[in-house]
Amino acid sequence: MNTATQHAFSFMIYFFLLVASHGALCAGSLSFDFDFSNNSTFSHTDIRIDGGAKYLENEGLYDLTENTIYSVGRVSYARPVRLRDSATNEIASFTTKFSFAIIVTNKTKKGDGMAFFLGNYPSVVPDDDSRGSRGGNLGLCSNGCSTSKAAGQQRFVAVEFDTFNNLWDPSVTNDHMGIDVNLIKSEESISLPNSSLDGQMSARVDYNGSTGMMNVELQLYGSPSFPPGTTPIFNLSTKVDLGAELPEALAIGFSAATGDAIELHQLRSWSFSLIPPGSSSQSSSTDTSASSSSRTIGLKVALGITSMISFFLCLAVLVLLRALRRKTLALDEIELVSEERNKIMDEEFEKGSGPKRFEYNQLAIATGDFSEEVKLGQGGFGSVYRGFLRELGLEVAIKRVSRGSEQGRKEYTSEVMIISRLRHRNLVQLIGWCHQGRELLLVYELMPKGSLDTHLYNSNVLLTWPLRFKIVLGLGSALLYLHQDWEQCVVHRDVKPSNIMLDASFGAKLGDFGLARFVDHGRGSHTTNLAGTMGYIDPELLLTGRAGPESDVYSFGVVLLEVACGRPPVVFDQELEEQGKTRLVEWVWGLYGRGAVLEAADERMGGDFDAGEMERVMVVGLACAHPDCSLRPSSRQAMSMLQCEATLPVLPAKMPTPKYL
Repeated sequence: MNTATQHAFSFMIYFFLLVASHGALCAGSLSFDFDFSNNSTFSHTDIRIDGGAKYLENEGLYDLTENTIYSVGRVSYARPVRLRDSATNEIASFTTKFSFAIIVTNKTKKGDGMAFFLGNYPSVVPDDDSRGSRGGNLGLCSNGCSTSKAAGQQRFVAVEFDTFNNLWDPSVTNDHMGIDVNLIKSEESISLPNSSLDGQMSARVDYNGSTGMMNVELQLYGSPSFPPGTTPIFNLSTKVDLGAELPEALAIGFSAATGDAIELHQLRSWSFSLIPPGSSSQSSSTDTSASSSSRTIGLKVALGITSMISFFLCLAVLVLLRALRRKTLALDEIELVSEERNKIMDEEFEKGSGPKRFEYNQLAIATGDFSEEVKLGQGGFGSVYRGFLRELGLEVAIKRVSRGSEQGRKEYTSEVMIISRLRHRNLVQLIGWCHQGRELLLVYELMPKGSLDTHLYNSNVLLTWPLRFKIVLGLGSALLYLHQDWEQCVVHRDVKPSNIMLDASFGAKLGDFGLARFVDHGRGSHTTNLAGTMGYIDPELLLTGRAGPESDVYSFGVVLLEVACGRPPVVFDQELEEQGKTRLVEWVWGLYGRGAVLEAADERMGGDFDAGEMERVMVVGLACAHPDCSLRPSSRQAMSMLQCEATLPVLPAKMPTPKYL
């Protein structure tokens, strides 16, 4: 059934139902299921945005707040929603589910969060004089609503996902979830471990119009506060009389705000189903006349039967239409994956010269049906397995994208478009691919020594200086190829030790191109959605949103210092904080200013290193991590300095204050 036929069929059925039931039973129904990465599931006319909110076409999501401090924004359904049945005064029930992400850019200074809300229609950001609705008010209300209830058209009920502990919030941790009723101070709340609300997550809100109970379920995916691969679930509930607390015509949607720290709030999908209140029989006094009583009873029975038939017919057709729509979308998705995507991906791979296509069964056999015993690691959007391809006599690493991860599918596409065209000894080689049905898999050469981070921080293994210096040069060679030596500039956007793989002889190879982007030579940086890993992201990128080779160079500089010092970019330790050692770049720069940069060398090496090489690595690392991106060396200049082909730069004794601050 094509789209036009479906629309016509739907219209005919709805028209029939409206005639049959005079619109009394179906008028209050509402159901939608938006996947913002799939334009066939929604129209921009369905959505109203306000404040700093905007739609990111390339990312397939809505950013509720801008990439700045003191930002506020809203995304809401564009039409009014009515919960109250005007005939019976009963309140409807509803269920809503949404997937979203909160990207915390500074673990030590974050805030403030986002919320699902019901409020006055049309949805507008409250009076924002003196930043009144920003920060801890989450764009829901103006200053004062922590102690005084919102009234009139400013009333709201919200489920908040808060990342900053204000005076009115529970004082156990920074992160918490709460249900707000006309006050930003939650009616009911639950504290979450610090930094829980960081990354991908989903929530479900159920409201029972008969009992007034609101239940919330939150699921976290890849939260840094929990072990990898786990999906913690939190629940919260309280009683709310929405009919008494809210206006007649409602706006439903999402609100978010930042204060004096930067944080991204992204909406990826949203479904909503309104369940009209059931009809109730109205009792009446008996008539003294038997015939009148009989007629009344007969009329009631007839109306009751008609209402029941209409109700169940309406319900059945709505369920049928919803099922048909879901099935159509699912079939469309599968068809896209199996036909259009295959065609697109095959065309992309044909531009490369090496990778081959595998059947899913081949890869399942190679990994023992993706057994846990051969799993090498778990990422945010999929898992990596060790496998053996009998037909090639080759051990490989197979990356399997999670079926439900839209971001994973985007990263798969990016890897297909980019790494299949690249050939360099310091890049992880792509052996082949598989996109069959809903399965998306990439086959890479197996790197026997794993990733760099597993060696840097393994208490049972000491990575010697000659191997560290070899790894540094290999990584620099990879970036030089990507930035300047290939036909287009490739910005990796996620250079870090866990993406630096080591072969049998500890040769470094850069992998994971899921976030990479093409940039024409000479074009420089370009605006993009924030991506990468905190500690390695160029601080200027957090404010400007512009990524380019210079932002990769910053990450390279941090990795150079990390390899030399054996310390991560940021350490949360009170004792180290008192010594000024929590931020790697600042600490090493301070030692450089005192002429004691070698004191930062990894103590585990016991001084067993080439002092000249160590100093070069540290000074080049500082130069690459310079706060002013215009003063950083290029990849070629950095490699020349590391290889003693160019003199080391003379840096300021004190780390400069970035111009953007």
